[in-house]
Amino acid sequence: MTGGASAWIEPSEEQAGKLASSTDTSPIVMVNLLRFKERASAPDEGMSGAEAYALYGAAVQSFLERAGGRVLSAAECHESVIGPEEAEWDTVILVLYPSRKAFLGMISDPEYLRIHEHRSAALADSRLILSGLPDMPDGDG
Repeated sequence: MTGGASAWIEPSEEQAGKLASSTDTSPIVMVNLLRFKERASAPDEGMSGAEAYALYGAAVQSFLERAGGRVLSAAECHESVIGPEEAEWDTVILVLYPSRKAFLGMISDPEYLRIHEHRSAALADSRLILSGLPDMPDGDG
């Protein structure tokens, strides 16, 4: 389910299966690395990829809330300090979910699947990296 040898828009069957079979119930942070198409594909022809992704971003908010998730941070990427000189990513978004199960429930919701087409129309490439929560100081310093 990749977008080709160098473009990834959807997880592979193996990646999806590994996520679904996990019994870990801890909160997760999904790191979204996004590169937008110059021009969006169907159903968002006539828009830029960034504009199509903005449609998805607005529509996904209610699904995030129902899943107990929230956007922690979103930022435009400007230049590489370590790595290839050519810009790889347009945006990075960190999204907190209470668990893998909550994330999977959201992305398998038939209503969510209807808005997901805007994400696919918008992206030239992406990475979705499952991360844990960082250890936070307890303030008893």
